[in-house]
Amino acid sequence: MQNPLWWQRGIIYQVYPRSFQDTNGDGVGDLLGIAERLDYLVTLGVDALWLSPIQPSPMADFGYDISDYCNVDPLFGTLADFDRLLADAHARGLKLILDFVPNHTSERHPWFIESRGCRDSPKRDWYIWRPPGPAGGPPNNWLSRFGGSAWERDETTGEYYLHSFLKQQPDLNWRNPAVRAAMMDALGFWLDRGVDGFRMDVLWVLVKDDLFRDNPVNPAWKPGGPLHDQFIDLYTADRLEVQDIVAEMRSVIDGYPGDRVMIGEIYLPVDRLVAYYGKSLHGAQLPFNFQLINTKWNAATIADIVRKYEAALPPGAWPNWVLGNHDQPRIATRVGAAQARLAAMLLLTLRGTPTLYYGDEIGMSNGKIPPELVQDPAEKIQPGIGLGRDPQRTPMQWDASREAGFTTGHPWLPIDPVAELDNVARVSKDPDSIWTLYHALIALRRDRTALSVGSLHEIGADGDILRFSRGEGAESVLVLLNMGEVPKEVAIGPATILLSTHLDRPNELVSTVAMRPGEGLVLEIE
Repeated sequence: MQNPLWWQRGIIYQVYPRSFQDTNGDGVGDLLGIAERLDYLVTLGVDALWLSPIQPSPMADFGYDISDYCNVDPLFGTLADFDRLLADAHARGLKLILDFVPNHTSERHPWFIESRGCRDSPKRDWYIWRPPGPAGGPPNNWLSRFGGSAWERDETTGEYYLHSFLKQQPDLNWRNPAVRAAMMDALGFWLDRGVDGFRMDVLWVLVKDDLFRDNPVNPAWKPGGPLHDQFIDLYTADRLEVQDIVAEMRSVIDGYPGDRVMIGEIYLPVDRLVAYYGKSLHGAQLPFNFQLINTKWNAATIADIVRKYEAALPPGAWPNWVLGNHDQPRIATRVGAAQARLAAMLLLTLRGTPTLYYGDEIGMSNGKIPPELVQDPAEKIQPGIGLGRDPQRTPMQWDASREAGFTTGHPWLPIDPVAELDNVARVSKDPDSIWTLYHALIALRRDRTALSVGSLHEIGADGDILRFSRGEGAESVLVLLNMGEVPKEVAIGPATILLSTHLDRPNELVSTVAMRPGEGLVLEIE
């Protein structure tokens, strides 16, 4: 691959600011705390950090309900703190990516306060308002992704406004040119400050049907499942008009120097996901590929996913892979501690940009949140069906001290008791730990062009063995992952083991390799 861009050869690390490092003792992480930990990211070897929202917010959905797109919430610090963080990151060769939330604002945003004031408000059409339906209730059957109707009646005017998420998160009307212009200006505000790109929240739901037709019933939904899934999102997601908005966002970003990147949060089947690369690749450079989060964890299924994804990519499009994020159970919880090591090798050897979620590199699993300490509205509104996201948002485990070195105060979510052992201070010094494996994989990826930007060949599954090769120029690397629970012998021809997930077979020469249960190998083909 000729002259790869930083976001193609690099590794992105997601920081959930509330949970990374607190410096003022209020129990919530902040920008100065992230700045204090930049050297850790350099040591780990990642190339960019992505911050979940830091803009002013009432925190109904912990920052995804923004009341001012062009400032920093005092909970996290000040614009000066952000500028310092950005400068410190750049001084270390790190890129910084911001979360941007385009679908909705907070109900306390000045735009919505003005919009709901009266039906004749100049900003009335900045949001989606409708009169009551024929029976006097909601205008149609659209549902919130947090459960219940997506429509909330406003007493002041007697009309309903749309909220695809919480009622405190009214949806913007992206059909209004004034809204589009204001949001592009907000992107420019941060680009002018020097950010290296954006991760666009819920990018695929920005536009809704202008005829406000009912969504069709989902025949696959079963009682006890997420209430939102009772209907298929035919008229409320992945509308064709979204593509024009994506292209406009990309044009704004491309107007700045430095190969800045646009990442899209898109939960869609792969055939629709790849549409967000845009016409002539003028869309999101990295429409997030979440297939490894939602898949069955076995060799045949994963091989099939990779083949179909690679085949679906438009010519010249760059792939990406994700194991976890702030909305999904942690990988160590989903597949277990042993397979989490295998998952690390898979993520960091597949073709495409990998995104790591903070704490996965030390083996963090979902925390245990007592009912009285639940914070997430997704759990409070629909308790007991597994939608709560607090467990994967618990504070980073830095050391074995009180509150794991995260805060001198009382943390906003409880520290997992396993932090006494599973913490950065201990595992980064353990030659056999998962942190050491991540560090070695990242270093190997950086050292071997075949792993960072090379082509992908021969992916397949032989029973429990997932097998693929990567190549670039004269370099040829083979990856073998034993996803089963029994040993396997694999004939490969002359090769040298570069790295094992067990971290104990460096430079071993093999032609037939004996693989232990749950072992992964990266080999150089002779």
